[in-house]
Amino acid sequence: MKDFHPDETIYNLIPKEEVKKPKPPRYISTFQGSVKAEEQRNKAAYKTMGPAKVEVPSPKEYLQKHTHEMKLSHKSALLASTEKAPKCLNEGNKRPPVPQHTEQPVMGVHSNKSFIKTNVVEAVMAVPKKPQPIYVDTKKGDKHLLETSGLTPKYIKKKDFGSTPEYLVKRNEEVRRAQEEYDAYIKERLKMGAMKQLSEEEKQSTLEGLKRNWDSLHHDYQALSVVIDTPTKKAYKERLEAEMKLLEQDIDLLERHRVIYVANN
Repeated sequence: MKDFHPDETIYNLIPKEEVKKPKPPRYISTFQGSVKAEEQRNKAAYKTMGPAKVEVPSPKEYLQKHTHEMKLSHKSALLASTEKAPKCLNEGNKRPPVPQHTEQPVMGVHSNKSFIKTNVVEAVMAVPKKPQPIYVDTKKGDKHLLETSGLTPKYIKKKDFGSTPEYLVKRNEEVRRAQEEYDAYIKERLKMGAMKQLSEEEKQSTLEGLKRNWDSLHHDYQALSVVIDTPTKKAYKERLEAEMKLLEQDIDLLERHRVIYVANN
């Protein structure tokens, strides 16, 4: 059993011999010999200062034009020039040589026409060309063609200009036929006594009564509280808005139509 000594004990005052751990052997590369031999072998090349001394070329021996080009012999040059010369397609049909300056050219048919007078007459008798209409749209004078600009009333030159379009003719015919059918239906109902026409006095009195009712509902609507936070207030407000909307529809109906028919019960 090992002896146990606390941290603070008298035995710690006794000097102890320090035990040193042995160091591992030093690492030696296996290529050490070859590296040293190579260094000794190449060390002599760097003993001098600066680059190796070489012979400086003479200034008279400078590079001249076409120095490195291959030079052909006279016979080879002639052969190469004949090969590069273009060959005529029709060697048998050669063109005649250029005439000498002393030779007189052979003229064809002679004419006494004076082209100067002819041009003058044509210029005098020609109709002057009308200028093309243009328009300018900027202060710098940019010109544009007037015909393609849409500013000229070209539609008045059409064949059907001023006539009613076909689709409008059909629509007007359908409206007229529907109005005739409606008038026939109203006359038949009036003969049967199923409806009657309101007079102007009845129409005005009905219209005034609807407007008074709308004013009364509007007064009640304006008297509502600013904060509507209960279900009863919300329902009351919605009922007033619905009744006012119905009255507005009836008033608009009476004001838009000139003749009003009322069905008999």
